[in-house]
Amino acid sequence: MSSIITGEAVVLELRPASFAARALGLILDVAANVLLLTVMMTVISSAFSDLDGAAARALVLVSVVFCFVILPVAVETLTRGLSLGKLAAGLRIVRDDGGAIRFRHAVIRGLVGFLEIYLTFGGLAIAVALFSGKSKRLGDVVAGTYSLRRRVPADPPFVPFVQPHLRAWAALADIGRIPDAVARRAGQFIRQAGRMSPASRASMAASLATEVSACVAPQPPAGTGPEEYLAAVLVERRERELARLSRARTRSTGVGERLHHLPYSRDTP
Repeated sequence: MSSIITGEAVVLELRPASFAARALGLILDVAANVLLLTVMMTVISSAFSDLDGAAARALVLVSVVFCFVILPVAVETLTRGLSLGKLAAGLRIVRDDGGAIRFRHAVIRGLVGFLEIYLTFGGLAIAVALFSGKSKRLGDVVAGTYSLRRRVPADPPFVPFVQPHLRAWAALADIGRIPDAVARRAGQFIRQAGRMSPASRASMAASLATEVSACVAPQPPAGTGPEEYLAAVLVERRERELARLSRARTRSTGVGERLHHLPYSRDTP
């Protein structure tokens, strides 16, 4: 997994495609291009059977360049890095900075790809991709692109809950204005705690619990762990916010209905 820092200092976690996924997408693209070339050659041979050798060779050359260079470049440019094989394999070609590719990237990939894929029967592309950290082929190295996984398994939703022995305390606790940044970090910690090392998990839980406790009174019952405390506070805070928003919506709806039924008059000239 690679990290990209945006201009807003936000870290984006991007997953480059594996060698097997890239190979599958490439095989499908090559098969589609070869099939298209076969169809074109069949049509040309049947429609222009009376052509001389020079004209026939020119048509063959044009067909090869169209199927193996022009068409892939046009498809990747118009779809911003997609193709038939990449759609099937769940991949997309992006720039090294994570942005969408442009025409020049597609042209470089197409021209170099004709050399490394078709002229060397894929040997050069395989050799370069095997020794690349992101499974880049030579065209990606020259163009400054790589293949990105589009279909990433989503993490199952995690819903924190209040332990039974903390429900009475949470319902009566005075939860003040917890800073939004602290609440976000606490919620993110609760969701990702299962993937953290025990030492880091305990240290971060204690630190966040200390920050949150400055806005909550009274303190929880003795023996309450930091993670249980954070979960109880966050759940109770969420429920109170939802109740407040629900009341505000009800009041707004009631005012709107009363205003709708008020009599009105129109000034007549």
